[in-house]
Amino acid sequence: MRTFTEKAYLDYSMYVILDRALPHIGDGLKPVQRRIVYAMSELGLSAASKHKKSARTIGDVIGKFHPHGDSACYEAMVLMAQGFSYRYPLVDGQGNFGSPDDPKSFAAMRYTESRLTRYASLLLTELGQGTVDWAPNFDGTLEEPVLLPARVPNLLLNGGAGIAVGMATDIPPHNLREVVTACVRLLEEPETTLDELCMHIKGPDFPTGAEIISPRREIRQIYESGNGSIRARAVYEIEDGDIVITQLPYQVSGSRIQEQVAAQMQAKKLPMVEDIRDESDHEHPTRIVIVPRSNRVDIEQLMAHLFATTDLERSYRVNLNVIGLDGRPRVMGLKPLLEEWLVFRIDTVTRRLNWRLAKVQARLHILEGLLAAYLNLDEVIRIIRQEDEPKAVLMKRFSLSDLQAEAILETKLRHLAKLEEMKIRGEQDELAQERDELDRILKSKARLRKLVREELLADAQQFGDERRSRIVERAAAQAITETELVVSEPVSVVLSERGWVRTAKGHELDPAALSYKTGDAFRAAARGRSTQQAVFLDSTGRAYSLPAHSLPSARGQGEPLSGRIDPPDGATFAGVLIGDADDRWIVASDAGYGFIVRLGELHSRNRAGKAVLKVPEGSGVLEPIPVPNSDTALLCALSSDGRLLTFPATQLPELPRGKGNKIFGLAAKKVQSREEYLAAIAVVAPQQSLIVYSSGRKMTLKFAELDDYRGERAQRGAVLPRGWRKVDRLAVEG
Repeated sequence: MRTFTEKAYLDYSMYVILDRALPHIGDGLKPVQRRIVYAMSELGLSAASKHKKSARTIGDVIGKFHPHGDSACYEAMVLMAQGFSYRYPLVDGQGNFGSPDDPKSFAAMRYTESRLTRYASLLLTELGQGTVDWAPNFDGTLEEPVLLPARVPNLLLNGGAGIAVGMATDIPPHNLREVVTACVRLLEEPETTLDELCMHIKGPDFPTGAEIISPRREIRQIYESGNGSIRARAVYEIEDGDIVITQLPYQVSGSRIQEQVAAQMQAKKLPMVEDIRDESDHEHPTRIVIVPRSNRVDIEQLMAHLFATTDLERSYRVNLNVIGLDGRPRVMGLKPLLEEWLVFRIDTVTRRLNWRLAKVQARLHILEGLLAAYLNLDEVIRIIRQEDEPKAVLMKRFSLSDLQAEAILETKLRHLAKLEEMKIRGEQDELAQERDELDRILKSKARLRKLVREELLADAQQFGDERRSRIVERAAAQAITETELVVSEPVSVVLSERGWVRTAKGHELDPAALSYKTGDAFRAAARGRSTQQAVFLDSTGRAYSLPAHSLPSARGQGEPLSGRIDPPDGATFAGVLIGDADDRWIVASDAGYGFIVRLGELHSRNRAGKAVLKVPEGSGVLEPIPVPNSDTALLCALSSDGRLLTFPATQLPELPRGKGNKIFGLAAKKVQSREEYLAAIAVVAPQQSLIVYSSGRKMTLKFAELDDYRGERAQRGAVLPRGWRKVDRLAVEG
């Protein structure tokens, strides 16, 4: 059983590799493609004939040569008719053969009509001239060509893709004139190097145009190893301030581009784009218009972002894996591939010349017999009239072969005129010249190669065209960062007691006046810009950051932070910070310890945040306070028993994380029992005042008045006036 299974799988894999998925180096076709082209030629569907129903063609293909599914066979034929899929289409379709937006949107084969293109003649012209081997079809009733006698390297011109068992192929299309020029160079100078060939074949040439932006050294490496990837980018123009995309990368759908750009617009990731629309028509197959929001938009930066985030720039895998002349699949570099195809072409031309030489010699042999008959016409007529077996007598009398005698006997009476002798002699002279020329070519490798060269150049002249894909070495596109995409405007970030967050435009908002859910209330607010990161500090001393522009609008009641980040179980939020990365803030615990930290140190992409403040057991976290750029600013610390201490903020160290230094001289035992704790802190600059709120009342202490409470860091401070010792919060004004 194991032996049988192994053999069956190996047989299957070889079938898939050789008879389904990989193209042959000779004609560049897979079996199904070859059979479609041959069947169409047998039906007389040349480029000069009328179109015929595709169903008729497919019926012949699957009935005579390819006993597989009709839909798969039809799809293979449609692909060869799509000008946006094949660089040089083999089939000329009439009807709906799909579109670049949806290549598989073609009509059923009963509705479409097809015939071969003029280019397809390059694969078929020499078919009946002894150039290829023939094999029985699947049921042995007909014969089909093993290969088609391609006059040009169709493998490189139209490329191909396929997945076999354990291997695959991806060959990009190329330009006919460039490939032929490289072949001619190899014929003239067999020692031509790869670098010299790359002077002729500069890179792939996609049917839809676009720009190939891969560096030349990478393209050369692909042609050397047979493996790699090519990057292609759309081409755009500027018309009246709008961006008009005129060429898309190979196999990229215009509707897909619209979807990708529209999705970014809906997600508010493209605020500089007002609209995108498709204006493609028959005259302009690709015309996608992107309308910038204003003439101040940097179009180059916008397009670089779109190249990086949409299919306007795409990478194509290259794997030059083909079936060689020895019938084995292998990955080949450019030079070995062209060399092997030239071996195939020279062999094909040799077989064609030998076939023609045999035909010429056979005709000369017949003409020699006919001439003998004309020179002895009366005797020939007498033998035919009087002899019972004139053929044998003729052969003996004039030393003729069986073929010559048969030709004489089949000659019509009208051809016995004197003029016919002249025609025979003239035809003899022409054929003798042709025979001598064929002999000379076949006996000289140089003349044979010259003939191949001339035919290649003639075909390139007739069927070649200009390169469509420009090769422009460009740097890889960079997407615009999220902050660059966002319009910079002032915003206020509001945090509630239960950890719900929202953001409002401007700094004039009174956050306490907003509506909150039942049981919830205002906790903290911070003012910054929409392009900045909002940082949230929880009761365990961990910091979390979110882009301010991504937070929900203050028109509603916001959303819980726990949906965006992962704080520890039971943690609450102490405050919110926003500003530039170099801004300094004070973070502190109510155990009386704290330090100054740069805001950038608190930024984290991790949903779990980062540990910043070490909070003693049983203690809480105070709302973070911004530190003004002033060496004379005072840090004001208020204890739960109404003591106020002020000292220079510069006495507090700047740290990235930790417990910090002692701010207020609380009694350790009272802290543990929560009899005493640090209730609030604030930083006051010389031009500002400290506001003390207590039971709905407020007391303003000007900067100079704070000297009454001045002391050193870690002292206990002075007691506030009677009636102000139960303080709700501190604020700074001015």
